[in-house]
Amino acid sequence: MNRFAEFNRFTNSPIANFNGNLYNLPFNMNTFNKIWPDVITPAQAKKRIAEQAKEIKDQPKNLEEQAISLIGRDIYELLIKGYTEKQWGRKCVDLPASIIKRIPVRYIYDNNYFNDKYQGIPIGGYTRMIEKMFEGAEIRLNCDYFSNKKELDDCAGKIIFTGMIDEFFEYKFGNLSYRTLRFENEALDISDYQGNAVVNYTDSETPYTRILEHKHFEFGDQPATIITREFPAEWKLGDEPYYPINDEKNTTLFNKYNELAKSQSKVIFGGRLGQYRYFDMDDTVEAALELASTLT
Repeated sequence: MNRFAEFNRFTNSPIANFNGNLYNLPFNMNTFNKIWPDVITPAQAKKRIAEQAKEIKDQPKNLEEQAISLIGRDIYELLIKGYTEKQWGRKCVDLPASIIKRIPVRYIYDNNYFNDKYQGIPIGGYTRMIEKMFEGAEIRLNCDYFSNKKELDDCAGKIIFTGMIDEFFEYKFGNLSYRTLRFENEALDISDYQGNAVVNYTDSETPYTRILEHKHFEFGDQPATIITREFPAEWKLGDEPYYPINDEKNTTLFNKYNELAKSQSKVIFGGRLGQYRYFDMDDTVEAALELASTLT
């Protein structure tokens, strides 16, 4: 990716806001000490979490039980429950345990969300990087693939389809489920709104899940600032899909579509929607490189 962009040193260290109280993410010793002031050492934190995790005696049957078994009841109630239910539009007891098997937990005083050696944001943003990747290629904007399918299919040796796999097959087996997002942008005549790139709102009453303050991704010092509030919503036809819902029902349905996809010799399905998987940006790049290596 360094062929197309220079990356800055941005490190993701989000903050959680629960009813006006602020907590560090990912869960680490700063978080534990804020919630339990008598917890100062890693051994004390592990003991407190283990005591609370005993509440779940059998194999976790849903997301709530999985979260409590990993991090205890207190942190679940403060920092996971409300945020997750807003994000997915479902009660935690109705979500599969698999969604939350990767909770990052650190028994050190470190607010770095990721463990990766190299971290950063493309200087100037992802749009500039994508433009460089497509230099020399013909780009058609506002062009619906399905309305121009024959023409577009005929001009390509291979087709990389990153739209919804169920739409590609005309919803033959029914609709897959997705979550969508609504963004509310606001320009403010102040130099700094929240002091951090990302603040998650983990209570159930706040209608949005998080606020992004864009200048902090590139260490901006502009006299004004722009923030974006994210409002999750249930997806319906016509909306832009963002997140696949990988529960048992949808996984079974996707597997049917995936079998049809395997019969397509010219079309390769990729991305969150084509592969019906949740990808972070690094996952996306890795998956694309792996896919490209299989093409001839």
